[in-house]
Amino acid sequence: MRYYHTRDTLFVRGFFRAASTGIGGGVRGVSTIFNHTVPENFDHADPPRYLQEIAASAGIGGDFFGLLTAVPMQYLCVLQYDFITAFVTAGVTNPNPDPDPGHPHTINIIVTSREGLTDGALLETIITATEAKAQALRVMGYDFTGTTTDAVAVACEGEVAHTYAGTFTGIGRRVYAAVLQGVQEALARQQGKVTRDKPSFFIFSRYGGDHWVEWRPEGCPYYPCHFPGQACDFCYCPFYPCGDMDLGDEVESSSCGTVWSCSRCTLLHEPAVAAYLRRNPEASLGELKKYRTSLRGKPEK
Repeated sequence: MRYYHTRDTLFVRGFFRAASTGIGGGVRGVSTIFNHTVPENFDHADPPRYLQEIAASAGIGGDFFGLLTAVPMQYLCVLQYDFITAFVTAGVTNPNPDPDPGHPHTINIIVTSREGLTDGALLETIITATEAKAQALRVMGYDFTGTTTDAVAVACEGEVAHTYAGTFTGIGRRVYAAVLQGVQEALARQQGKVTRDKPSFFIFSRYGGDHWVEWRPEGCPYYPCHFPGQACDFCYCPFYPCGDMDLGDEVESSSCGTVWSCSRCTLLHEPAVAAYLRRNPEASLGELKKYRTSLRGKPEK
């Protein structure tokens, strides 16, 4: 799975088995899920065609799920919990008991898993995410469980590892926690309670007790973790876990088993390579390694 965003669109790319409740939704294989910001006065006669136009302008084929929102991508929240990543944009000016079509804010949730799910588990993940969204609104003091235009898309890659995804399962607990946190954080940003000038990234940390951490490059206590002058745009690598033995290793995990470690990888911390990926967000890992080779003037392993 890879993701990147432009000024008005989040793109999540991969080889997915996915389910969506959005426009043209269902269950099928897709290469892309995107969330696109529209003007608050948006009124298109043919939303499916509008989504196709967005996909075409981005060079994406017809195998996609698309979501629409009036929330700017500046307020997007991305939350990573082990093999689960959740993407949340949220606004609640049209709650379901009292819709206000003049302010079409919505809560859009995309959940991806690096571990495969059955189709039944994909659909159950939508239920789990919706339960978490409703709880988040309750925690924030709202008396409604969503808006009239909310949508959820879920996607997975890899061999099937999960038959169920309810809140008592390992995957369900992760999805619930990520969406519960994500909806609250996304609403806080959309409402101006938290000020950020770009999307926010959170990771579930177990150091010092289980908790969510928002990663921000400003004032990072670990800088420089590799070398002076390093780029920190991709502190949490979009290729993780890449499985490239030139860049990382499988190491023993404190919770048993192994985990991919990229502590010795500096590829995306090299300023020129980081800048190249910002300019070319769909570049592959191999392309970035070749680009670094061209800069160094010597063969890459």
